[in-house]
Amino acid sequence: MQVQRHLLRPAARQRRSRRIATGVSDRLWLFDLDNTLHDTSYAIFPRIDQGMTTAVAESLGVDIDTANRLRAQYWRRYGATVIGLVRHHGVDANAFLRLSHDFDVGPLVRAETGLAAKLRQLPGRKVLLTNAPIHYARAVLRRLGILRQFDSLWAIEHMRLHGEFRPKPSPALLRYVLAREGVPAARAVLVEDTLPNLRGARKAGLRTVHVYHPGTPFARGANHRPAYVDLRVNSVSDLLLRRRPLRG
Repeated sequence: MQVQRHLLRPAARQRRSRRIATGVSDRLWLFDLDNTLHDTSYAIFPRIDQGMTTAVAESLGVDIDTANRLRAQYWRRYGATVIGLVRHHGVDANAFLRLSHDFDVGPLVRAETGLAAKLRQLPGRKVLLTNAPIHYARAVLRRLGILRQFDSLWAIEHMRLHGEFRPKPSPALLRYVLAREGVPAARAVLVEDTLPNLRGARKAGLRTVHVYHPGTPFARGANHRPAYVDLRVNSVSDLLLRRRPLRG
């Protein structure tokens, strides 16, 4: 999900993967996190917005109104608020991510039941690809009981190419991820709720599944399936249980 967040250095990568760049031909499922694997709009998004604004205010020593304006401005311009803070204010990305996502996800997480069993039923390898910080992503996956279902985790910290941050929807980022995972684009699928990210995936040659939630901010105006979306589902369970299978 596209929310205002961001990243670190490649050396700080906290991923785990059993098979990296091995050339295996299994289908690779790249799953977004927020509003894809759990209902972030229920309670977490308001908490993230509040944490981001507070973190901007504390990092820059500005009032809340100014912080809110800069948060939105940098997110629109760069796709992640922290990129603007690093580029224009020299803010430490690691410290900002910790400060902006410093809350207990436990009581805020709401998701479909039995996700671990459903993920096991979907043939192929599963990888998490999120613009969220790694510590937040791990906490949510643990709460959902599905951390072990993912072969590797790619968070915003890992999305840096040639010294520059490249979060989703960057096609270059997706090509880099696929190269590291050892899977050609034709064997990869991005499962997402955010259409610009799916458009970027199609440009990189991936197939796409849109998890469509009419009540969420990123679904506004998306009442039809764009040409770059191969399959649209109303819940991730529709895909995992193959009620709406991805053909081909």
